[in-house]
Amino acid sequence: MASTLDLTSRASARGVGSNADTTATVYGYTAAGSAFQRAQQPDYFGWIEHVRAAAGCTRPIRLAGSLHTVEPATGRILDSRHTDAMPDAAIYKACGNRRSRVCPACAQTYQRDAFQLLRAGLVGGKGVPDSVAGHPAVFATFTAPSFGTVHARVVKRHTCGNRRRCDCRAEPCHARRDTGLCVHGRPAVCWARHEQGDTAIGRPLCLDCYDHAHQVVWNIFSGKLWHRTKQAAERWLAQLAHRRGIPRVEIRTASGNTRTVAPVRLSPGKVAELQARGAVHFHAITRLDGVDGQNPDAIVPPPAGFTVVDLVNALRHAARQVTFHTPAHPDRPDGWPITWGEQLDLEPITTDGTGEVTDSLVAGYLAKYATKSTEATGHTSTRLTADTIGEYADPDGDHTARLIDACWHIGRPNSTPEPLSERPREPRPRPGFVPRWQCPDCGTHTRYPACPVCVADRQAALDAETTKPASGNPYTRLRRWAHMLGYGGHFLTKARRYSVTFQLLRDTRVQFRRHEHQDHEHPTTAGPPTEQVDEDTTLTVGTLHFAGVGWHTTGDALLANTAAAMARERRTTGREELAHELATTPAGSTPAAA
Repeated sequence: MASTLDLTSRASARGVGSNADTTATVYGYTAAGSAFQRAQQPDYFGWIEHVRAAAGCTRPIRLAGSLHTVEPATGRILDSRHTDAMPDAAIYKACGNRRSRVCPACAQTYQRDAFQLLRAGLVGGKGVPDSVAGHPAVFATFTAPSFGTVHARVVKRHTCGNRRRCDCRAEPCHARRDTGLCVHGRPAVCWARHEQGDTAIGRPLCLDCYDHAHQVVWNIFSGKLWHRTKQAAERWLAQLAHRRGIPRVEIRTASGNTRTVAPVRLSPGKVAELQARGAVHFHAITRLDGVDGQNPDAIVPPPAGFTVVDLVNALRHAARQVTFHTPAHPDRPDGWPITWGEQLDLEPITTDGTGEVTDSLVAGYLAKYATKSTEATGHTSTRLTADTIGEYADPDGDHTARLIDACWHIGRPNSTPEPLSERPREPRPRPGFVPRWQCPDCGTHTRYPACPVCVADRQAALDAETTKPASGNPYTRLRRWAHMLGYGGHFLTKARRYSVTFQLLRDTRVQFRRHEHQDHEHPTTAGPPTEQVDEDTTLTVGTLHFAGVGWHTTGDALLANTAAAMARERRTTGREELAHELATTPAGSTPAAA
């Protein structure tokens, strides 16, 4: 059994495979033969240690260059090394991709970091005060509205013990007796009882009845809808505080001015998930905090009297009230309505281990979906361009092909650039300050009344580029994110005060790795890791450049991934044994492993 991934089907970009295979077939052997050849080398164990940091990565990044050890006090170079003297003449670094379909090992690291980050915002730790465990918190799920009838698995009454492996008897998909055919002459009913994993789930009953254009537009504007929902919930809580007689809090800004703010605020952590139908819905941990006038950045409990019921009512009110229309589009002069769907789930979170929704359950659930992308829809691809869009988009194709086609069609430039020869010439400015001229088509700023960007031979390539805010066309981003079915936001976002950052967790892990073989105390995670500066401290300065992506051969990938898998198994077994000892140790005694 090989431990590497097969090449991604219909791959169109470098580095999407499990290895690079930069050399020809090694001595005519297969992957097992090249692995055997590598294992026979005298420096094999040195090579294994050299690639240990990226051994589990599917497509590591290779860096080449020099490393210098410098004495900070004097700037004197103590030692110099070049990657040419290292195995494979390169340094291997893990790619760090969060998607489990691209790199399972890096996605597992990202998932564990996401779990710690999200859970710290509920129970404290990692620099977050432990008092947050007493703050009201809600696990909210916001769904997209209906854009057409799709196949679904509906279970009215669950009798299973685990919803993730539900084997309950489902209801008929769409059992209707009042109609049999849609306006296009296709069946509008479905009497099947879909099981878990059925590929028909999420597919429209009639592709022509489904509003694919509205769905991709909703995906691209879903981030703005979430932002407005959060603002509406905070306004509702501010009004509730005013009715209860709780005064506003005066805080001093960085410029020295004083302003008053509401005594409560929301600190959310959100994860986006693409459903099987290709629409985005959000899972959010929403925590209610107070405001400290002396230290606005501090995390303090909300004013007395605010409970989780108030938080639930605020989110429900905001979800039902917030709605807006998108800007005009040639295909839809009035724009598309953007609102939440009817399904809204709000569950209080308990941090004492009781109840159905606990801090560990919610953090694990969100961390799992933070490593997902478009897998649920059955579509995976890299960013699409004018050369590759024809392989995926089809206005008469299946569900995902029509969604991609809708992204490309709606995201087209909606204005015809005026030829340079017909643009009016502005008067020549006087010597001195020359005002900037802004192109009316793409928003580029230049000092000449002729845009160097909007030329005929480059306009086709610009269609897939990021739209500048000055262009006034918010739909152009749909082409850039057509491979994500229109969704261009981050899959995991959080408020600045909710928890720590991924960077802090990564820096803490680096510090631990540097000191794990030393006898002194390891750096704690109570704050940003700091170096122990003394007279013996040295700095490593590297001048490295990109040398490639992937392993040299499939045999190298086989050996490195297998060694990493065995190391992960040992760590997993160690954690299980430690948890078993801690659980079975009698009260009042301390286990040796702890």
